[in-house]
Amino acid sequence: MARQLTCPQCQKDTVLRLRPQSPREHVASWIWISPFHCQECSYRFLACRIGLVEPKHAIDRREHLRIPVRLFLSFSGGKVRGEGIVMDLSMGGCIIKSDAQVHVDDIFYLEIAISDQESPIEVAAMVRSISSRGIAFKFLRKAQDNKLLLAFIQSNAGATSTVLSKAVASSVAR
Repeated sequence: MARQLTCPQCQKDTVLRLRPQSPREHVASWIWISPFHCQECSYRFLACRIGLVEPKHAIDRREHLRIPVRLFLSFSGGKVRGEGIVMDLSMGGCIIKSDAQVHVDDIFYLEIAISDQESPIEVAAMVRSISSRGIAFKFLRKAQDNKLLLAFIQSNAGATSTVLSKAVASSVAR
């Protein structure tokens, strides 16, 4: 019988399986024990994969689920200023579409407009990659430290909970 894994710290079922990093985790993976990361409280833990819900997709190397969005953003850093559209957002970063010329490892201050009535989400981020999908930013602080960002992600994750639950179940089962 398949089981759903929950975080031992917060008891939520929003966990993702990660790739082993430490020698201890690599050895544990030989006996079907893998590292997991809780999306709610950021707790990292080891758990047995035997009997977990089977995945439909390959393991995701991301630590955070991406939420598809279309939000206006402006950014600045050094002599570069730009505007764009946030295409997806997670607790660890975002992907944007923009015509601005940026380089990997550049650091920017982002302002993401979530609505006309609310203050923008303000966050420092570093360019991780540039591809046809867009510019990938990694946030320099955890989303838990930015209350507005955390609240936005949690409220939108709840709105798409069915889709996210399936994605989490697929990732966890591996």
